[in-house]
Amino acid sequence: MIDLGGLFQQISVMALPLVFAITLHEAAHGYVANTLGDDTAKRLGRLSLNPLRHIDPFGTLILPAMLMVMGNFLFGWAKPVPVNVSRLRSPRWGMVAVAAAGPMANIVMAALAILAIRYVTLLPHAVVDWARLNFANAIYINLLLAVFNMLPIPPLDGGRVLVGVLPRPLAMQVARLENYGVLILLGVLVVLPLLGQAVGVAFDPFDMVIQPAMNLLLEGLIAVFGDV
Repeated sequence: MIDLGGLFQQISVMALPLVFAITLHEAAHGYVANTLGDDTAKRLGRLSLNPLRHIDPFGTLILPAMLMVMGNFLFGWAKPVPVNVSRLRSPRWGMVAVAAAGPMANIVMAALAILAIRYVTLLPHAVVDWARLNFANAIYINLLLAVFNMLPIPPLDGGRVLVGVLPRPLAMQVARLENYGVLILLGVLVVLPLLGQAVGVAFDPFDMVIQPAMNLLLEGLIAVFGDV
């Protein structure tokens, strides 16, 4: 017989942190855009901390569930918050701020989870382990999203920040990559590691770049907010 209670707990301790991490990431884009003059997200009802306003059925629910079943690390996305760059008071630097807001929101959520996990023992005994797993996963997922989204490849947030800070000729060249960004990411993160395995060469960008950056961020947050 399936242990429905255990299954629900296993799903919830991963799904809840992931849903909040990716939806509040998107909400942060909208709040900063609104502050800088673009009320597009507000007019479309996307200026909200309610995850239901931002959930993408596939990226927020179906894909993470599939990855969980396959035993891969969780990842996903929410519906992108619409931003009209031309309405920002300073389009170039405004877009940098809007793009950076998502990863910064994830870092803030990771910091809050670090603070909260130390106080789970104050909760009723029956939910202490469940809450501790939620906060631990929230730390990991938010750091993963912050680092991944700051990779300097359009259409990721890091790519848009790069376009904003580069001299215009270089920025235009990088911006042209946006139509191919997803293919570049799939090639670097999926295809190249598989090819490396086939020829006996270890090449894992996650272990080489993303995980070390996550560890560095975690060490910095722990130095400021204390150990978990």
